[in-house]
Amino acid sequence: MKPLANDAVTTGGLLRASRHAVLEDLPDLIAAHARPLGLTRPLVYLVDVQQQLLRLVPGRREHAGEADAVPEAELRVDATLAGRAFQSVEPVESPAGADDVESGEAPTRRLWLPLVDGAERLGVLGLETDDTDDTVLDRALDLALLVGLLLVSKRAYSDTYERLVRTRSMGLAAEMQWTLMPPGSFAGAQATVSAAMEPAYEMGGDAYEYAVDGNTAHLAVFDAMGHDTSAGLTVALALAGCRSSRRHGVGLVETSEAIEAALVEQFGRSRYATAIIAELDLLTGALTWVNRGHHPPIVIRNGQWVATLERPPAHPMGTDMGLPVRLYDEQLEPGDWLLLYTDGVTDARNPRGEIFGLDRFVDFVIRHIADGLPAPETLRRLIRAIREYHHDRLQDDATILLLQWHGA
Repeated sequence: MKPLANDAVTTGGLLRASRHAVLEDLPDLIAAHARPLGLTRPLVYLVDVQQQLLRLVPGRREHAGEADAVPEAELRVDATLAGRAFQSVEPVESPAGADDVESGEAPTRRLWLPLVDGAERLGVLGLETDDTDDTVLDRALDLALLVGLLLVSKRAYSDTYERLVRTRSMGLAAEMQWTLMPPGSFAGAQATVSAAMEPAYEMGGDAYEYAVDGNTAHLAVFDAMGHDTSAGLTVALALAGCRSSRRHGVGLVETSEAIEAALVEQFGRSRYATAIIAELDLLTGALTWVNRGHHPPIVIRNGQWVATLERPPAHPMGTDMGLPVRLYDEQLEPGDWLLLYTDGVTDARNPRGEIFGLDRFVDFVIRHIADGLPAPETLRRLIRAIREYHHDRLQDDATILLLQWHGA
């Protein structure tokens, strides 16, 4: 085996070379800087909005001498080794080629590695190597981490990225809301947050929000009246009002009142939104929240549904009904899961008139948590189950925000 270039020098070279690159340049840059690491034929796949397909990022030119066949443009998440790496967030190695074994040459190893930004799953990186040294996997993992960061740095101004992760046209409200909301997953030492929304291309009035501020996790789910562009504008204003108040150090009660004032000023009393707006102290597990006419939070502990945090709700924001807005609190224990959701998850009916239901919803989450799946994968499978239950025709937005508190 030829001596390898210093790994840090090689990955550092990729970082420097990517400074002025656009998304379309990355496959070729990755190929050039992976080769000295003993890694060849890189394939970058991005996961689509609904996390069912992995779609190939095309390079500007073919890698001469590396591609024996044209790679598949799409791979299914639920039916491929690449998809397995995406689901598990672990590297997956495919079997060595039979021709390599029969010829007596070193077998080609095919590696699939998850592309992530923190806990957000972006897609997978495929690599080949003839190196039998176990350290090649470490080099591949380091390269995949860097590629994930590069993808995130390029996507904010790349229409190519957005086209690749979409399989059909997106409605105006959905276009606006996906731009406003934070990434679908976050993981820190003290908490993991994951969120999901459907219908991804036609959603109207739902939104989720989270942020971590030192030792405080901020959480919210919103459900605006209607399922149209006006509903999207309503929830966008609510989301902006929530962030503005929070960033000025305003409390939860006052934040919800500021959102209501903004909605009334803009729409009169013709538009409203329900919400749970919450904070979790990541050191102590103290949860505080306000309920503005929304479904109550649910707590899952040790694989059981232990509490539905039902408290008298205030009126939906925008109705200006004058009901008192109260701050509520609950003590979580390390390992607890907090579940926030909108009624599109539980109340929407399938073509036979049957609802998915709260019991089915919570039981699904509990069973998949018990299977040891990461929170983002649990929600991916839950959203798929909801879509299948409704024959892929949801009549209302379905939004889920799932947080696990790990303890201090």
